Amino acid sequence: MWAEKMGNVVRGAVAFMPSERCQRFLVGDLKEMPLDRTLDLSSRQLRRFPIRASAFNELVKLYLSDNHLSNLPSELRNLQKLQLLALDFNCFEELPLVVCSLVQLNILYLGNNRLYWLPKELQQLTELKTLWLETNCFSKFPRVICELPNIKTLHLGYNQLRSLPSELGRLEELRSIWLAGNLLNDFPPVLLKMHYLEVIDVDRNRIRQFPSLAYLRGLKLVIYDHNPCVNAPVVAEGVRRVGRWADSSDDEEDEGDGKVATASVNVQGSLEDNE
Repeated sequence: MWAEKMGNVVRGAVAFMPSERCQRFLVGDLKEMPLDRTLDLSSRQLRRFPIRASAFNELVKLYLSDNHLSNLPSELRNLQKLQLLALDFNCFEELPLVVCSLVQLNILYLGNNRLYWLPKELQQLTELKTLWLETNCFSKFPRVICELPNIKTLHLGYNQLRSLPSELGRLEELRSIWLAGNLLNDFPPVLLKMHYLEVIDVDRNRIRQFPSLAYLRGLKLVIYDHNPCVNAPVVAEGVRRVGRWADSSDDEEDEGDGKVATASVNVQGSLEDNE
């Protein structure tokens, strides 16, 4: 344990040194493209992207999570076959425009940064299917997301969102939306029109009254726990609810039964398996 801590201290100090030798200490030589076309540079104390890695133009997956990155070089655009890019747990206040040039991206992890807006160029990522933006600084829903026609999974939990735009209804491929830990006072009306949604997560918001969700034909799971609600959302048969009164029938709710559900589910793994 002591040796590991000392190693992290040394890497942290070396990260401030711009020399090529210091970079090699953090990431290795990076002489050959990995056979599995996956490069994992997570948790390396990186403060700048190693330019050498941009020569691996056959890369499909690039993990840069848990570093100290706040920008990326233009050379990253060489990685045109990239399908997964992980930039979560870094220091980005703005999304580097070079990311928007990686048009084959399917999965983009941007959670746990300092983002408060997204550039209009993001709409170039028309192949994007999964977008993680949880635990950032968004006070308004980034409308450019509504221009991403193939999005299936959208994570925007733990921001400061108060509403969702009506344009979100354009995303006919969207199957799961995760909005826990925001500032929603009302259930977003646009979601009531999105019959293809399978998962809706509004846990830990400020919603007091839930409308009926019984006519959302594709719905499989709704998570609404930790809201100051006076009712549970009515759902169709077979739809799983997680929250207060989740185990009660709708008739029992009308009679004011205060039964609290204790069920917990692990839906994230199953969703990722389906992607």
